[in-house]
Amino acid sequence: MANFEDRIVETDLLILGGGMAACGAAVEAAYWAKQHGLKVTLVDKAAVDRSGAVAMGLSAINQYVGLRDGKNTVKDYVEYVRNDLMGITREDLVANIARHVDSTVHLFEKWGLPIWKDEEGNYVHEGRWQLMINGESYKVVVAEAAKNALLQSGVGEIYERVFIVGPLMDGDRCAGAVGFSVRDNIFYIFRAKATLVAMGGAVHVFKPRSSGEGMGRAWYPPWNSGSSAYFTIKAGAEMTCQEVRFIPVRFKDAYGPVGAWFLLFKSRATNAMGGDYMVERRDELEKWAPYGRVKPIPANLRNWLGMLDIKEGKGPIYMRTEEAIAKIAEAYKGDDKAYKKKMRELESEAWEDFLDMTISQALLWAATNVQPEEKSSEIAAAEPYFIGSHSGASGAWVSGPEDLQTEETREEYFWGYTNMSTVKGLFCAGDASGASSHKFSSGSHAEGRIAAKSAIKFIVENNTMPEIDQAKVMALKAEILRPLELYEKHAHETTDTEVNPNYIRWRQFMFRLQKIMDEYAGGISAQFTTNEAMLNRALELLGYLKEDSEKLAAANLHELMRCWENIHRMWQAEAHVRTMLFREETRWPGYYFRADKPAMDEKWEVFANCRYDPKTNSWQMLTRPIKSIFPKPGEHELLGG
Repeated sequence: MANFEDRIVETDLLILGGGMAACGAAVEAAYWAKQHGLKVTLVDKAAVDRSGAVAMGLSAINQYVGLRDGKNTVKDYVEYVRNDLMGITREDLVANIARHVDSTVHLFEKWGLPIWKDEEGNYVHEGRWQLMINGESYKVVVAEAAKNALLQSGVGEIYERVFIVGPLMDGDRCAGAVGFSVRDNIFYIFRAKATLVAMGGAVHVFKPRSSGEGMGRAWYPPWNSGSSAYFTIKAGAEMTCQEVRFIPVRFKDAYGPVGAWFLLFKSRATNAMGGDYMVERRDELEKWAPYGRVKPIPANLRNWLGMLDIKEGKGPIYMRTEEAIAKIAEAYKGDDKAYKKKMRELESEAWEDFLDMTISQALLWAATNVQPEEKSSEIAAAEPYFIGSHSGASGAWVSGPEDLQTEETREEYFWGYTNMSTVKGLFCAGDASGASSHKFSSGSHAEGRIAAKSAIKFIVENNTMPEIDQAKVMALKAEILRPLELYEKHAHETTDTEVNPNYIRWRQFMFRLQKIMDEYAGGISAQFTTNEAMLNRALELLGYLKEDSEKLAAANLHELMRCWENIHRMWQAEAHVRTMLFREETRWPGYYFRADKPAMDEKWEVFANCRYDPKTNSWQMLTRPIKSIFPKPGEHELLGG
């Protein structure tokens, strides 16, 4: 500790994260901060240009409502999200993002993102809500706009390669954050009037399918370690939907996207016998009515039908790429030249889908001699992820916008400032905010803008710097840097520094966490199935793991970051297990299945929330009602008519 410099940074708005939500927050905050003479500071553990879920690129923007075209409405999008999450949705939050997301997409195009256009100049849709893009540099384009907004305006500053560990508190108000540089011996103390959390979701809480030479590969970025959840939980914020993990079906082993194949190429997925499980198991959907009847079928139920085939020994599951390409090209067969040209276009689009966002899948196809126009490719359900922006919903419980509240929703869903958590001065966006699924990249950026504008309003109306207890800060510093001291003190006592009775290394710790969650909390080896006894056993083992977290050791700054990443994952895991245990039903088969509660229960059409009390070191479990801002659809609308 003695050789660590303490660096205090004071700011008005502190933005934590460097992904899409944080970049959106930076652009919006800079505009409003300049008008009020305020300072904005953005802190990212990576480099903003390639930080977050879109770091590698993307082949489609998955949320574009198209309001100016008049084909869709905000209400349409809210109903789509509500149905896909089996009824568990904060309609006010989803609607607020949906009504603003188009303007964000238009900004992307203005900043230089190539969006596909047809011959008439209209956007090319992958599906009803998705736009095709040339997105390898998607994040670079968005990051450049964020950096320009903060730095060229003179209102902001950016700290990169700084890992944020946890919150600073002034009673019930968030007073900033503490962390450390991953490159230099600097301990950072960020003091702020408002803090906006946008540090992503969590991966590697569960054992991944990719192991050995593929270790570390995941669908969601492997560096997303649950920092948003840890920060908000430790601040004492109420959390929501912690049981709702997301399990995407992707091309096996390299996690390549399937959306373009299903939506653009209209491909089928079949089992090894050629059976189409979406057709052969259609009757299963009735067990999950009314959501089993909606169009499109919820993502978890599509997963579930394929999983039933796997359980019956009908795997592997294949994406019929060769069939889809042949069907599209069939219309050109009368003209040999046109047919060959179309086949080349289709082959190019198939590869580009990976090269834009999952390069490893293109490498795997090449390494295994896959030609998609000739051969099917295996797909599989991935391990669980915690993500509030895709088809998951985990995150903090935040206030909705005032103007969208009804008399019925105002008391439950609004407490002063849009996207503020239940902790004063602590705002959330992207994967950090819960119960507002299907915002994806564009919606996360839009929500970052919404939250930042609200946070600036909070600062203007609460323009005092919170107090911090210096003794508590120094205690946090000692706790955060302890792994370095532990390693330095004991590493010489064994011939192999990985094996030592006085400490545990981060990798061993992560493997233990993943084993607990995989076997007892419904991971891949348990066929995503669990029950009350297994969840209680998971809590018991997580308790032992939490005790051992105090013995984590780090040889350098990089390992210190890895230690704290896995502590963050552990807290996300505990919130997940406690909430799965609390919700006594199975609502999302295909994401997880409670064998002891194998059906939906009408009384559980509520939000299952939790709150950790830092003062008493205890958890509170509670429900919140689901209230609509739009009338519930009738059967005709529900079916997509």
